[in-house]
Amino acid sequence: MHEKILIVEDEYKIAALLRDYLQQAGMSAVCLADGLAVVPWLKTNQADLVILDLMLPGQNGMEVCKEIRLFSQVPIIMLTARIDKVDRLQGLGSGADDYICKPADPEEVVARVKAVLRRVNNPAPALQPAPGLVLDPDRIMAIIDGQPITLTLVEYNLLRILMTSHGRILTRNQIMEQLYDDHRTVSDRTIDCYIKNLRKKLADADPTANFIQSVYGLGYRFDFEPGSK
Repeated sequence: MHEKILIVEDEYKIAALLRDYLQQAGMSAVCLADGLAVVPWLKTNQADLVILDLMLPGQNGMEVCKEIRLFSQVPIIMLTARIDKVDRLQGLGSGADDYICKPADPEEVVARVKAVLRRVNNPAPALQPAPGLVLDPDRIMAIIDGQPITLTLVEYNLLRILMTSHGRILTRNQIMEQLYDDHRTVSDRTIDCYIKNLRKKLADADPTANFIQSVYGLGYRFDFEPGSK
């Protein structure tokens, strides 16, 4: 079965080039050019991943991403012509799983798409090392005290990495190496942004949850000893 990729890009030549490369890689692709068309399309069609441009007519990619996250956890890779780190962090904060800066090499885009789909299709086994907190790999979510928490793919994998290393301090570089299998360079602030989003979702479900702890000057530690929650 071919994975279906939704490409949301208003520059026709870029959209057509990405479509052709994805199809050559054995995937099917659908192109949309207007931000306002994305949510209605996703509510009536199936997509395995969305490539979402930041600057779109009708509605910008940041707002589209936020709307998608209200009803779907489909993986999203954001394309951005902006090089400002703040813009990229805002994209990740809105629920994107990854971002690629324009001009994008179509071969890199295909490689990123494959990497994200591998993580979706080959989830790690469920873990339950913390009282009241369970990871569900089939639904890519966490369950805290019986309450489900929807996570992006990156947030899910980040939590899994931290839980697997419970009690040990992980530096940002160690987290980065485990989070991405293509050995890309990701800034410390990107990891901090993911941690911030993850903490907020856990706290929204249980205000007493304090599983992810910062270790000043070193990194982060997952702790579930008594009193940590």
